Amino acid sequence: MASNPVTSRSSTSSWTPMQNKLFEKALALYDKDTPDRWQNVARAVGGKSPAEVKEHYELLIEDLRHIESGRVPLPNYR
Repeated sequence: MASNPVTSRSSTSSWTPMQNKLFEKALALYDKDTPDRWQNVARAVGGKSPAEVKEHYELLIEDLRHIESGRVPLPNYR
């Protein structure tokens, strides 16, 4: 069954702050060479499928590329 990109994007955007923190910790624990990485990350996060955590990671990498390329201005914290 093919997933609907709109539905998939919506589920990815509804991450709680706790899920994001667990996601960050899981990425540090399960690196790119870990077998079944996305299953392990999903299990560590809870409430997300392996496909959702992989998509969340891909969006994070895309955001980082935009920031590093200068396409996203740095905030002024004065």
